[in-house]
Amino acid sequence: MASALSREAMVSFVMPVFKSGLNAMMVKIMVGQGKAALLALILAWMAPTWGYAKGSAEVPLAQDFSFEAKVAEADRLPILVMFSRPNCPYCTRVLKEFLEPMQRNAEYRGKVIMRQVKVGSRAKLRDFSGGLTTHGEFAKESGVGMVPAIKLYDSWGNVLTEPLVGLSTPDYYGGFLDQRIDEALAKVRK
Repeated sequence: MASALSREAMVSFVMPVFKSGLNAMMVKIMVGQGKAALLALILAWMAPTWGYAKGSAEVPLAQDFSFEAKVAEADRLPILVMFSRPNCPYCTRVLKEFLEPMQRNAEYRGKVIMRQVKVGSRAKLRDFSGGLTTHGEFAKESGVGMVPAIKLYDSWGNVLTEPLVGLSTPDYYGGFLDQRIDEALAKVRK
């Protein structure tokens, strides 16, 4: 059982939380149950934000390149597009070993906007000019046949660097990717 002092400490800690939306019954339960209940409530309250603490690692699917282009132009960033297919083990490897760690890294978030396009997919997509298309059509118009393929674009939809296609040399892939990102960044910041 918690002492009077520890209950007072819990109440003083919990009351600001209570004022932000928790009801009085929850506060009474927490104080009555002690530290374990308080910890459980705090963890439950914070859980929805855990995925955003260090930035989301997932590379989002492209939905609107015309919007991304406006952001890219304002921030003077290139747009990295990874073209992939479902059940492609090399695509999964590029995502897990290279792009997702980059996506978590604040340095890369300040250097490039990353999006995925699923080759062959009928998912809707706005292209760089604002026209409605699909992931599959966008990939076809971009000349992508083999995956994984990475292209870096400026805000007008122009390809900035030589595409990075396949995963033939995993040991050097990160270096090749960094080189292309830096080259694209230098071009958009001229």
